[in-house]
Amino acid sequence: MKNIVTVLLSLLWFSIYSQNRIEGHIIDNNTKQPIEAVNVYFPQLEKGTSTNTEGIFNLKNIPNGTYKIIISYLGYETQSINYKFPNTAVLKIEMVTSAVEMEGIIISTPFHKLQSENVMKVEQENISNLKKQGAVNLSSGIANIAGVESISTGLGIGKPVIRGLSSNRVLVYTQGVRLENQQFGSEHGLGLSSNGIESVEVIKGPASLLYGSDALGGVLYINSEKFAQANTTMGDISANYFSNTLGYNTNIGVKQSGEQFKFLFRGGVAEHADYNTNNYRVTNTRFKETDFKAGIGYQITNFKTELRYNANVSKLGIPEEIGEQSKLKSPLLPYQDITNHVLSSKSTVFLNNSELDINLGLIYNDRKEFEEHHHDEEHEDEHDNAEHEEEPEEGLEAALHMKLKTLNYDVKYHLPELGKFETIIGVQGMTQSNSNYGEEILIPDATTHDIGILATSHIHFNKADVQIGARLDNRTIKVLSGIEKNFSSFNAALGLKTSIAEKLVARVNLATGFRAPNLAELTSNGTHEGTNRYEIGNENLKSEKNIQIDVAVEYKSDHLELFVNGFYNTIDDYIFLSPNGNFIDEDPVFVYLQDNANLYGGEIGFHVHPHPLDWLHFESSFETVTGKQSGGSFLPLIPANSLSNTLRAEFSNALFNNGYAFIKYKSTFKQNNTGGFETPTNAYNLLSAGLGGTFKVFEKDLEVLFSGTNLTNKTYINHLSRLKPDGIFNMGRNFSLGFTYHF
Repeated sequence: MKNIVTVLLSLLWFSIYSQNRIEGHIIDNNTKQPIEAVNVYFPQLEKGTSTNTEGIFNLKNIPNGTYKIIISYLGYETQSINYKFPNTAVLKIEMVTSAVEMEGIIISTPFHKLQSENVMKVEQENISNLKKQGAVNLSSGIANIAGVESISTGLGIGKPVIRGLSSNRVLVYTQGVRLENQQFGSEHGLGLSSNGIESVEVIKGPASLLYGSDALGGVLYINSEKFAQANTTMGDISANYFSNTLGYNTNIGVKQSGEQFKFLFRGGVAEHADYNTNNYRVTNTRFKETDFKAGIGYQITNFKTELRYNANVSKLGIPEEIGEQSKLKSPLLPYQDITNHVLSSKSTVFLNNSELDINLGLIYNDRKEFEEHHHDEEHEDEHDNAEHEEEPEEGLEAALHMKLKTLNYDVKYHLPELGKFETIIGVQGMTQSNSNYGEEILIPDATTHDIGILATSHIHFNKADVQIGARLDNRTIKVLSGIEKNFSSFNAALGLKTSIAEKLVARVNLATGFRAPNLAELTSNGTHEGTNRYEIGNENLKSEKNIQIDVAVEYKSDHLELFVNGFYNTIDDYIFLSPNGNFIDEDPVFVYLQDNANLYGGEIGFHVHPHPLDWLHFESSFETVTGKQSGGSFLPLIPANSLSNTLRAEFSNALFNNGYAFIKYKSTFKQNNTGGFETPTNAYNLLSAGLGGTFKVFEKDLEVLFSGTNLTNKTYINHLSRLKPDGIFNMGRNFSLGFTYHF
């Protein structure tokens, strides 16, 4: 007890006597005039402020050590500065004008750098930009990110696809913890709302070094909204209307921060009717969603912590065929009723020139799936002759009911910098249990235990940056019926970023990854609603292991940006489904097999903002992915090649602040490289446009956006649509109108 008291008193003394403050002055490098409202942010401390009318900023309660400061303002180059405390000098910064958009801080990689400093190529997109493009929900919005698509079941259910890989091969992080929600299922969506989310980051390629199993294909990292700056109170209310689904998404949020304590709350509701094509409404694509987020934080000089909670309740119709046309919003049978709870804790202890990060997560996924109710023959005849839709009966028992409970942890220690080396060591793990309560058993009751240890270093040279790392993992799966499986893997990564010429940067990354078989692949024995097949697991499956090389070359000048990204991914023991020729209950039987596979492709594009028309932007990008098994047959669910062209204008005047307008034309090419159970998909072109800006209303900002997607009302089918086998079209023309009022 005496020792514990001594340690606590030591920490208290350390926190009192290691407080620092910083003062700075920011001006324009040409005019030498001060710049007001410049953002000054410490990503490691998660503290920030803005400059006053004289271009001056102040921050206090900063611990000893070296910390990165990000200086950003629209119309200027984002600057990154390493600043060592204690230091009493006044920081003087001259900002350089630029037509290039402000850089965001990359959170998904361990050293919290700007993308221009990062060794690994990471795509980042603000949620506000995805909404401007008319995204109905989060899953449809992420399909606008380069290299990312979505496997969709209607509009309400979507799964991210990164360079041809999806489901358990893509790991999703939210609130700083891994999201577990039975993602093995083809029709199991994200279960996350876009409300209260600031940005999305995508690691395209194996990230097992940082995240362990299931990051073999990449990571979708979702960044929650930040707390308010110290001693401020903020609030906003937002509403969006969508003409195609007669739907809406509305939310309200409030956040307040003092010097030490801070909190935020946000609640939202969304409802949509069946989406409309040029010819018909697609029956039972309707869905409802209720979302609540809350957070509380505490911060002193040498310690910060935050606790966040998200409850998401969604009721999602599962479309099967085109039925009676309706504008109702209550899902019909079959449908999913899903509740996701995510409770996360993120804490950091700042030591002398080092820090300890502790992230904990508790995820509770309650999944219910309701099927058609079977009446006697007389009632079936009455139902067949009815000319109205039958609403689901109250008190109906779920055919499938699973509860997935997951506790995960992530502890990392940032060692003191040693010369050119920044080094992190850590341990990550997960304990998970799956329980069944319905009459159908899709996967059995089981527990899963993960543990991994890792070390990674960022090495700074004069003309290059190198990142290296290694990791050892173990996963144990115990099934109640007596099956016990153990999987281990060692992985490593090596990356290099260097300037090969003025304004020309190259990145080369080589990484290995692995994925242990999931419960469905090991133990399935039954038909799942919506799949129309009987799946049989294989308990003899081995772990998938891959190695991928990524090469990225970027040229960036004042008015032109070019990029070329290429990758080659080889996967040993790739797990896939294949029919064995048998039938059970009139459903074809599919079994899980393994074979080696290869995926390759990339993205190429450019961005022009010509002088003196800096407000005008033209962007073009092409994406391609090819996936094959070792025998030469193509892998299923590989996105078709696509070409996107966007013309965008940005402006501000006496009426508008941050005004914008855009026209986008996306061409998706014919997909002839199909898996054994797929058919080719025709090419199509989609036209979209939008405009918006910010007004002052009662001296507060009102953001307004208006956009239209599929403006020509094209009838088309995306290759990754799960409704494609039934010939059901994707969504037709849609107009969206939205506003956000800040108070």
